[in-house]
Amino acid sequence: MSNDTFQYVTRLADNVLILSQRLTQWCGKGPALEEDMALTNVALDLIGQARLWYAYAAEIEGKGRSEDDLAYLRDAQDFHNLLLVEQPNGNYADTLMRQFLFDTWHYFLLKSLCTSSDARIAEIAEKSLKEVSYHLRRSGDLVVRLGDGTELSHQKMQTALDEIWRFTGEMFQADALETRIAEQGIGPLPARLKSAWDAHLAEVLSEATLRLPAPDAWMQQGGKQGVHTEHMGYILAEMQFLQRAYPGAQW
Repeated sequence: MSNDTFQYVTRLADNVLILSQRLTQWCGKGPALEEDMALTNVALDLIGQARLWYAYAAEIEGKGRSEDDLAYLRDAQDFHNLLLVEQPNGNYADTLMRQFLFDTWHYFLLKSLCTSSDARIAEIAEKSLKEVSYHLRRSGDLVVRLGDGTELSHQKMQTALDEIWRFTGEMFQADALETRIAEQGIGPLPARLKSAWDAHLAEVLSEATLRLPAPDAWMQQGGKQGVHTEHMGYILAEMQFLQRAYPGAQW
């Protein structure tokens, strides 16, 4: 297996691990009991997916590292997740809009990865797609309910969309790794996911009576290259503390 495949699979894992860590911060603090449980379950789904990707990445690398080593013993610059997933939870509208934008991209990415030339990637993608299909329906339904809800909920959802929009461009900008991966048939060029992502967003946001931000708006990037926002260090400090303080600790 090539180093490219290792880096690509690790990147897939980083995205869902970091977002799951963000979502777990809502546990016990959701706006309603049912929603608290639903969001926690989404976080658990994403952690499960991260384990599958990291386990495969460790196998590809062949250096004796485990999924836990990849999650807990790397520094911020070694993570290559989208900047979107590390953004603070903010209020519930902020969390929900971040989730919807990610879910839409994640769904179409996994759908494409189901036909990967790498059989193991295709297998993990197919398994994960079943969960992410639910994630996308759930977040889209809530965006509609709140966007087309009260004047206050509409205003909060629109503000959340406008604020986080600048982190969406990175999803569709290919770097050298993704270009090589596409050439090998392992994964899609990111730009090929955009038309489907745009179409789904337009449909849901129209029903939610929310205004789509300007398509040519300035976009932030750097996550894929290991250049993160200031929030990433705090996420890792909280998530990695036990393994860093007590190396090799086990339950």
